[in-house]
Amino acid sequence: MTVCRVLIVVPTLGRRLDHLRQSLNSVVGQSVPADLTLVAPMTSDMEAVAAQYGARLIPDPGSLPDAINAGMATAAQQHDYVNWLGDDDLLEDGSRAATTAALDAHPHATVAYGSCRYIDGDGRQLWLSQAGPWAARVLSWGPDLIPQPGMMVRRKAWEAVGGLDTTYRFAFDLDLLLRLKKIGPLIATDAITSSFRWHPDSLTVGDRSTNIRESERAKRAALGPLGQRLRWAWEGPVRVATRLAAREVNRRALAVAATQPMSGTRETNDGVA
Repeated sequence: MTVCRVLIVVPTLGRRLDHLRQSLNSVVGQSVPADLTLVAPMTSDMEAVAAQYGARLIPDPGSLPDAINAGMATAAQQHDYVNWLGDDDLLEDGSRAATTAALDAHPHATVAYGSCRYIDGDGRQLWLSQAGPWAARVLSWGPDLIPQPGMMVRRKAWEAVGGLDTTYRFAFDLDLLLRLKKIGPLIATDAITSSFRWHPDSLTVGDRSTNIRESERAKRAALGPLGQRLRWAWEGPVRVATRLAAREVNRRALAVAATQPMSGTRETNDGVA
């Protein structure tokens, strides 16, 4: 029996089973095996999906960060690496092979990540986020360019920082990365590791101001005394750049949605913060 070194958590409300199954197919279709925990309402549909994919099913506690933390609590000692995947996002072929190999090669690293496609509801590419090593270098003061869906976190590092801070509604992944960066490096791979499905009606797109405020709160908490005094020099420009980037991706998504409207989704973190 294969011992899985990876745990993937998928939180979902189960409202779009077609996208959920695409996400789960991308999780189980990797060359590096993983155990799967589904955090969802305890309905017959979700029980059937969990059985189909060999996933552990646990009840949804409410908020998205609470659901992710609950899923991560199912990790065992055999799980060296963990991550979560949004219920309509996708892992690219070879994603887990790239990130686990990077963490194996760099035992002090806390996170490995790759590039990310932004796709529409039909899977058509809107944007390619490909910042590479620069994403980790600017994380403390610039935009969050580390794509969460395809990254991999060392389990012991996750436990060391206490998982997600559930006081955040949107920027919990940025806050996590900043805390992980304090205890070990974040390393980039050359691979495209994930696809993030961008919805024009997503709450993180519609509530951009809240997302930016939370991101600035997380960055300020991570800054030292000198950074706290100088943050005025970059917060304004980064705020503008973040809005412009989100507006451009949203423009492309809306252009596609005009010919094929897309339905609503559970709030997700869009990774542009």
